Amino acid sequence: MAISIAGGVRPGKVIEIERRLYKQLIVGKHKVNAMPDEISEDLEENANKLDIERQALKLRIDKQAKEKQVYLEVSALLTHTVNNAIEHQLANPQMILEASAIGEGQILLLDLLLDPDLNINRLRPIIESISWLSRDLINLINSPASGHRRPKNSDVQVTDIKLVLNYIGIENLRLLIPYFCLRHWLPTGNANLLWITRKLWRYSMVSAIAAQTLAELHHKEPSLAYCCALMYQFATSIILSQSGHIFDKTWGTWLREASLSREKQVYDAIMATDFPAEAVLEQVLQHSHSLNWQLLSLLQFDDSAMTQVLKELDHDYHFTELSVDAAIVAKASCYAKVLLLEEQQQIDPQEKRIMFDYYQFSAQELIRLKGKNFRKLNLL
Repeated sequence: MAISIAGGVRPGKVIEIERRLYKQLIVGKHKVNAMPDEISEDLEENANKLDIERQALKLRIDKQAKEKQVYLEVSALLTHTVNNAIEHQLANPQMILEASAIGEGQILLLDLLLDPDLNINRLRPIIESISWLSRDLINLINSPASGHRRPKNSDVQVTDIKLVLNYIGIENLRLLIPYFCLRHWLPTGNANLLWITRKLWRYSMVSAIAAQTLAELHHKEPSLAYCCALMYQFATSIILSQSGHIFDKTWGTWLREASLSREKQVYDAIMATDFPAEAVLEQVLQHSHSLNWQLLSLLQFDDSAMTQVLKELDHDYHFTELSVDAAIVAKASCYAKVLLLEEQQQIDPQEKRIMFDYYQFSAQELIRLKGKNFRKLNLL
């Protein structure tokens, strides 16, 4: 007799598959194409050049025993220094919050958007106080690709945020603001993290679209599921972003010092040292789910429905113990993991069945999800 694993204690195989996805996102070397409305497209050439330069240096270093020993010692010391700085920051959530520059206003916006009776005038002053968000919304409404209603004269640029918000409307803002927030929190302007950022962005969007789809199927509030699915990668984005800042700062300082001292072997060893993706992966696996809600708590959003869902997803061991909203987010995350692992041929049919069995997918849910376009979110 077959024994079902549905919803009970999370089996080791499920945990291993879920970790496999994060390893593909953070450590995997495959490069992905830009999604529509991609961030940091101009970094791709720089990222490719950096990859090529590092590979060339490593090949040359491998041929020289003395240089290789210098590389191994310098690279290990640099990586150790960066890891210690990252661990020190992660030991104090308040320090992470301050370093990330995420303010109460950004989270307040997300929380307000969950109110079914929200008045758009409550959002406007908060949006105006967040310059990057105002800019993103204004750029979107003025984009030639925007299909939303605008003044008949296409040459007119809408710059008044009140008009922009009225053109977009509440329901579209429920999609756009969480979308732009997570995109802003991801590492940007960093060639070392370009491929990781793209993969995490894709995973986040697949999860969000899946959560929205499942919520609509089960007649639940789609904006809560959608927002929580994006926020499920909130702390991962912050950890990666802060790790990137720490690595770049340390790496740059060491390069300058080696250049000034004319230590070419040391300079090349530093130049060839990669971002410590394996170590950062372990930090993400260890801290991200708890930091998701801890950071919100530090900003005084303990009572938010969003915080409660994220806390459930961190604390509850059995899938069957989750509330409906948290279960939808967990299912959406599972579906995104399976989809992305399938694309990389990193999951077999039996493993896929194990995942869908544990998270109790119905045939109707899988049919509905299979029919979705996960390449682009229909924003406007």
